Amino acid sequence: MDLVFKALADPSRRQLLDSLNARNGQTLRELCAGLDMARQSVSKHLAVLEAAELVTTARRGREKLHYLNAAPVNAIADRWINRYDRGRAQALADLKTALEQTPMSTSDFVYTTYVNTTPERLWQALTDPAFTKRYWGTEFETDWSPGSPMVWHAEGARIADPEQVVVESDPYRRLSYTWHTFTTEWAEASGIAEADRAAFAAEPRSTVTFELEPAGPAVKLTVIHSGFAPDGAVRKAIDSGWPQIVAGLKTLVETGEPLVMA
Repeated sequence: MDLVFKALADPSRRQLLDSLNARNGQTLRELCAGLDMARQSVSKHLAVLEAAELVTTARRGREKLHYLNAAPVNAIADRWINRYDRGRAQALADLKTALEQTPMSTSDFVYTTYVNTTPERLWQALTDPAFTKRYWGTEFETDWSPGSPMVWHAEGARIADPEQVVVESDPYRRLSYTWHTFTTEWAEASGIAEADRAAFAAEPRSTVTFELEPAGPAVKLTVIHSGFAPDGAVRKAIDSGWPQIVAGLKTLVETGEPLVMA
């Protein structure tokens, strides 16, 4: 956490975070244009923020986009916030809220964390029903080949649809698939009101992508969930869901035991 506090101590880096909070998913050029900083200075500050995991990046064609990443602030809030006085705790809570706000200019959800494991083990945790059931409560029925159908088993419901497919499968590096269908059976099993289910179902089908990158003894895991309707109900619903799922995955892989939520 020292890197996080060091990164936040600099007003220029806080300004960069403010810029991304106002408009997430910016290129280096866009960040430079919106701030009174030289390109080299912006690059150096972004490197510090990336090292602290407060900023994560994703490629879109030839462009490199920068996103806020709430993972390290979540860790501070969840593990140590009760050790601080009220003023400091409120400051961390305000920052945590800011980092988790829905982006104004892009609907993509991007979240990065580091898991102390191997790419092979993490891939298994993402694809093996025996793993996914323990930290997610969901099992996938598929052969994980690009274009293959996926059947979701969640909350006691079987969710099948021709548009639930594997988009990309590059073992130990990248996995992508379309999101499940918001069926009546799923809503009933999950306790979702019919009005909410109908709102979800009326929106475009989204896609989730997992990027795995070796990082020393760990693996950098980036979750990119995209394809939402602007200001959509699904985008708002997944905001709190993914951090919990990823935390559960990380805990299970690193300790062998599922995450116990307070």
